Amino acid sequence: MSFILFILGLAPIIWLAFALLKMKWPTFKAAIGSFLISVILAVLVWHLPVIDTATAALEGTLMAIWPIIIVIIAAVFTYRLSLRTGGMDVIKSMITSFSTDKRVLVLLIAWCFGGFMEGMAGFGTAVAIPASMLVSLGFDPLFSCLVCLIANGTPTAFGSIGIPTVTLANLLSLENTSLSFMTALQLTPFIILSPILMVMITGNGIKGLKGVLPITLMSGIAFVIPEILIGKFVGAELAVVVGSVVSLAVTILMAKSVKKDPAYEVAIETQEKFDGKKALLAWSPFIMIFVFLLLTSKLVSPVNTFLAQFATSLTIFTGENPNTITFAWINTPGVWIFLSAMIGGLLQGAKMEDFVIVLKETFVQMKETMITMISVLACAKIMGYSGMISSIASFAIGTTGSFYPLFAPWIGGLGTFVTGSGTNSGVLFGAVQSSAANTLQIDPYWMVSLNSLGVAAGKMLSPQSLAIALSSVNAKGEDAKLMARVMPYGLLFLVLMSILGFVGAQIF
Repeated sequence: MSFILFILGLAPIIWLAFALLKMKWPTFKAAIGSFLISVILAVLVWHLPVIDTATAALEGTLMAIWPIIIVIIAAVFTYRLSLRTGGMDVIKSMITSFSTDKRVLVLLIAWCFGGFMEGMAGFGTAVAIPASMLVSLGFDPLFSCLVCLIANGTPTAFGSIGIPTVTLANLLSLENTSLSFMTALQLTPFIILSPILMVMITGNGIKGLKGVLPITLMSGIAFVIPEILIGKFVGAELAVVVGSVVSLAVTILMAKSVKKDPAYEVAIETQEKFDGKKALLAWSPFIMIFVFLLLTSKLVSPVNTFLAQFATSLTIFTGENPNTITFAWINTPGVWIFLSAMIGGLLQGAKMEDFVIVLKETFVQMKETMITMISVLACAKIMGYSGMISSIASFAIGTTGSFYPLFAPWIGGLGTFVTGSGTNSGVLFGAVQSSAANTLQIDPYWMVSLNSLGVAAGKMLSPQSLAIALSSVNAKGEDAKLMARVMPYGLLFLVLMSILGFVGAQIF
C-alpha cells in the first residue's frame, strides 16, 4: 500500500514531466493539470475534505502572488524600463568593454551578475534579468535561458539574503553558521563545475575551454572561497552576495588577459559611449536594489524590526496543523525592486508614460508565468497538507535504509522542482532529512545540507524557472525544448550529489 501511495503521491510531478517532455505542452497548461490531479488525489485518496483542499490551494495561490509574482514582475519591469531609457545599452557597453568574447560575457552576466541577483533578490530575478541581457547582446534565447538556469542552480541554496538556509536552520533549531558552512562545503565542487559547463556549452564542447580555462576556474573558485568563509563566520545572509561580487571582480580583472578568438567574438553594432556619471545612472536601479535589500535585511536589525510591523499574519488552511502565513507589505524584495526601478528610471529621464507602458508590457509578457506560479504553489500546498509529500518521503526512507543519503539530494531537488523555491523545499522536507539523520545516526548538519544541495539541481529543472526564463526572452511555447536541453545537466548534478551525499555520510 505504501508503494501505491508513493506512486500516487508522485502523480502530479510525473504528469508535469510527461506533459512538458512528451506532449510538449506549455508550462502553464501542464501546471494546471498537475494542480487538478493533486486536488482529485487529495480528496479521493488522502481523504482531505473539500474545504481543506480549497483553503490549501488558496494559501498556495496567495503565496505565489505575494511575494513571488510581485518579485518577478518587478525584476522584469526593471529590466524593460532600463531597456527603454537606454540604461541597459550603457550596461552592455560597460560589460563588453571588459571583453567581447562570448564565453567571458556568459561568465560575467549569467554567472557573476546572475549570482549577485540571486543573492540580493532571488525569486527568479537571477534568471530573468541575465537571460534578457544575453539576448539583447545577440545570444540565442534558448541558449541564454539554458546557461542562466545552470548558473542559478548553486546560488539558490542560499537565495535572497540567505532566506532558504536561515529558514531551514530556524525550522530545525540548527545553528546558522554551521549549516551555512556545511551547505557551502557540499556545493563547492558544483560551484566550480557550473562555469566550466557554461563555457563548454557556449563553445560547443570541451574545445570551448581553450584559452579561457584559467578565468573559468577562477570565476568559480573566487565565488566559493568567500561563500565558505562568510557562511562559517557570518552566516547565510551574505554568502552568495559576497561570493558573486568577488567572482565578478576577479573575472573582470582576468578578462583582459583572454586572447581574442574570432570564433567567439560578439559583434557589437553600436557601442554606447559612457562616462562615470552615465555609468552610475545606468546601474542606479541595481545599485539601489542592493542598498535597499541590504539596509532592510536582518543584518540591519533596527530597520528590519521597524518594517516588520507592516505585515499581516493569516491562518488560511482550515485543516489540522495549519501554517501561519505572514505577508510583509513593505519589507519584501518585490517592493524594493519596484522602488529601485522607479527611482532609477526617473534618474535616467523616464516619464510617467514610460512607466505605464513598460508595466503594461511586463504584465502581458508574464501572464502565463503568473498562471504557472499559482498552479504550482497551489499544487505544492495541497500535496503538503494532504499527506502526499509525507507518503513520498516515508516510502523513500523506509525502502532505502542506510542508503538513504544517496537519495537525500533527490528529495531536496523534488521539493524545488515542484515549488520552484529552495525555501519551500526546506520547509517541505527539512524535517524529513533531520529525522533520517537521527534514525541513521548521521550528522544532522550533513544530512539537512543535502536537501539544500539537491535544491541546486531542482532549481534548474523547475517548471517555474523554465517559465520565468522563457518569458523574460519572449520565447513562450519552447518549454519542452528548454526542458530537454537542461535535463541532462540537472540529472548529472543529482547523480554526482548522490555520490557525495553517500560518501560524506560515512565520514560525518
